[in-house]
Amino acid sequence: MATVILVRHGRTTANAAGLLAGRAAGVRLDQIGREQAALAGDRLAVVPLAGVVSSPLERCQQTAQLILERQAGNPCSPADPDLTECDYGLWQGRTLNDLATEDLWAAVQSQPSAVVFPGGESMAAMQSRSVAAIRRHDAAFEAEYGPGAVWVAVSHGDIIKSILADALGMHLDLFQRINVGPASVSIVHYGAVRPSVYATNTDAGDLSWLSKGINSGDAPVGGGAGQTAP
Repeated sequence: MATVILVRHGRTTANAAGLLAGRAAGVRLDQIGREQAALAGDRLAVVPLAGVVSSPLERCQQTAQLILERQAGNPCSPADPDLTECDYGLWQGRTLNDLATEDLWAAVQSQPSAVVFPGGESMAAMQSRSVAAIRRHDAAFEAEYGPGAVWVAVSHGDIIKSILADALGMHLDLFQRINVGPASVSIVHYGAVRPSVYATNTDAGDLSWLSKGINSGDAPVGGGAGQTAP
């Protein structure tokens, strides 16, 4: 299969203010967030991308554009609503400090698979749609560009955490153990037998080894020799 690079959007004005932005319109990157996204774009500039698929929300579209501007080619750049932020319902727009006083907060931390946000989406449904979208796009990029294709999905923190949990074979109730910072890069290769997670939550480091693609196969006993730059 192809290889997907999961990129969270850069820091936003809502992040800086401690607000749960959810799907609210007009939430954009702040100056730090633009710098973070540009750095992610610089890291990815050495990788010829087959596509950059993004959540339709502004903060992800801005991040995707900063990645696309640094690509030598012209990768496709569709928006996919299945990669949009979780629908937090009545929680949207409230401060995290305020939400931490809600009874539901404890379940979000320890049993997210049982959480349905009031007036919004369940976390299980969030994971189901986002994982299905990633696997759908991954198969399409491989069909068009071959198994060495590398593409980017720009999305949101909880979305990416849920995708990584699925790739790691973790129950959704454990996904809060995963951290995904603003403009961070995580890498998943969906092989014929199982997904392989090559990186999580990175904000520095050389990615040129990805330009050769990743070959599917059995996991090397003992860990193998690792990836080498071209």
